Amino acid sequence: MEDDAGEQSSFVTGLIQNRAKEVGVAAFDLRSAALHLSQYIETSSSYQNTKTLLHFYDPTVIIVSPNKLAPDGMVGVSELIDRFYPSVRKVVMARGCFDDTKGAVMIKNLAAKEPSALSLDTYYKQYYLCLAAAAAIIKWIEAEKGVIVTNHSLSVTFNGSFDHMNIDATSVRNLEIIEPLHSALWGTSNKKRSLFHMLKTTKTIGGTRLLRANLLQPLKDIETINTRLDCLTKTTGIMVLIAQVEFLNQLDDELMTNEQLFFGLSQFLRKFPKETDRVLCHFCFKPKKVTSKVLDVDNAKKSQTLISSIILLKTALDALPLLAKVLKDAQSFLLANIYRSVCENEKYASIRKRIGEVIDEDVLHARVPFVARTQQCFAIKGGIDGLLDIARRSFCDTSEAVHNLANKYREELKLPNLKLPFNNRQGFYLSIPHKDIQGKLPSTFIQVVKHGNNIHCSTLELASGIVTISEFGRNINFGSLVDAIREDVSVLTLLAEVLCLLDMIVNSFAHTISTKPVDRYTRPHFTENGPLAIDGGRHPILESIHNGFIPNNIFISEAANMVIVTGPNMSGKSTYLQQVCLIVILAQIGCYVPAHFSTIRVVDRIFTRMGTVDNLESNSSTFMTEMKETAFVMQNVSERSLIVMDELGRATSSSDGFAIAWSCCEHLLSLKA
Repeated sequence: MEDDAGEQSSFVTGLIQNRAKEVGVAAFDLRSAALHLSQYIETSSSYQNTKTLLHFYDPTVIIVSPNKLAPDGMVGVSELIDRFYPSVRKVVMARGCFDDTKGAVMIKNLAAKEPSALSLDTYYKQYYLCLAAAAAIIKWIEAEKGVIVTNHSLSVTFNGSFDHMNIDATSVRNLEIIEPLHSALWGTSNKKRSLFHMLKTTKTIGGTRLLRANLLQPLKDIETINTRLDCLTKTTGIMVLIAQVEFLNQLDDELMTNEQLFFGLSQFLRKFPKETDRVLCHFCFKPKKVTSKVLDVDNAKKSQTLISSIILLKTALDALPLLAKVLKDAQSFLLANIYRSVCENEKYASIRKRIGEVIDEDVLHARVPFVARTQQCFAIKGGIDGLLDIARRSFCDTSEAVHNLANKYREELKLPNLKLPFNNRQGFYLSIPHKDIQGKLPSTFIQVVKHGNNIHCSTLELASGIVTISEFGRNINFGSLVDAIREDVSVLTLLAEVLCLLDMIVNSFAHTISTKPVDRYTRPHFTENGPLAIDGGRHPILESIHNGFIPNNIFISEAANMVIVTGPNMSGKSTYLQQVCLIVILAQIGCYVPAHFSTIRVVDRIFTRMGTVDNLESNSSTFMTEMKETAFVMQNVSERSLIVMDELGRATSSSDGFAIAWSCCEHLLSLKA
């Protein structure tokens, strides 16, 4: 599999719909080997629910069927992709590839969990469209990437209609959840102006992606929310992990002052490489059998990538004893469950033992390119493969010759500041400061490129050494070791999920709150049918930028389920509305909130309308655009929705415009709080 760089999206999404306005969505994460399935009824002719999911997954490839039929008044998902996602690669697959029966069989064979735990039988009967989309996705991945998905290796989740809070793409932008509203004006130095970047103190890419996913789709289950909140408490201004319990008020007093638990987990997470979740891709996907001639083309590169993954896996497994030590006396449900399922699982020790039979004990994952290449070269124990031992000696001799060559250039050409950097793309090259070059470079130097204040170049002698160093990977064969790891690949999926969750809770939630003064962030309380009450609430983004933020209160109940905010321009009305939504989102991802006190009733959807302009693409005036947004809210609102409408009725100067907008409020007043 190809490696995904940084936090770039790695989702492949499949879409299919029927004439009953149902849409099935399957999203496959190539980085973490996870498959997400959703099916729902599209209530808007503009496909707002589908756009919300696509905004959430941010796919690099979208797979659709060639069927042009669509429900009355709707354009169809294929044309939707052409209109709104022209930059995303669209793949049209035959209708026969969208086979729900094959999809159910595939998931039964590939899911890391037991199919019964996933309620596959019930899901197959009710949500066949997403299973059909899953069949098409897996078929495309295996054909496009030239791999076969390993049995019982995928993390499969069924989201049903919407098991999480739904925030449409417009509201994500209005509330500045991921990016600042005017990011082009603020520039890259002001990304802290979004909620995501304010909380982004995670140490792993997987933890960062989990944080983004939670902000875009907060939880709705009170028990799960309280499970996370129970992990956070304050003791002398330091965030401490405390007991995980089933109910809100059952907190373990013994762990209220256990600072060692927090720092122990922080130390444990630092031992894991940033790309830990990526290692799954090399064990969840098996290359298809091809001829040796084809394999020989890039065998060295694949071998180096594979051994790098094995070293990374070894580094991760080496850190598990520290986790066991930290969690050994944990009494909470969450941490004790992690201890039982990970620390006491003998399969991890078995994998580590199997790796230790082949890989040297002193080898660890390294990020410096040449150090990493050296680790790869000497990873396998000596005496296992005679050809590899010969290649290893050649690697050492060539590396020494290359460094001697660089010393020769420094002395003969009088270039004392000449450096010999190394990267994975071009290997060794020479870097010479501009100030040290008098006139033109000798003809010995080739591939001369200006790079800032330096000149990057090479020579024929240096290039020959690079080729020798890059060839050592052809002699490495890990077939039996990789097959042994793949037998227990499901436990690696579990380990990746645990690491991402701990990274988000410890390095994001706990770290962010611990940097604030004591009692600035408090635990929100949830009720089934109670009010939304916030005392001394603050805007989490703005208070981190501006000092002296003035707190605000809000109280909404069944008796008064609407608040009208009026005031002059620049008086903070929009900030107040944003603040309420952001506090609710923070609470429902399981984080403390910036308020003196808060009690919250779980919100299922957030709708925002914060000013509109003419939409020339749809031939809609400002007033028409506002009414379309209002109609979408009225069609999808429920008694648990939170609606924020800014500049109500401003789209037109006529009294009719305000009256139509006010009718939306009357409709909302008819619902329960």
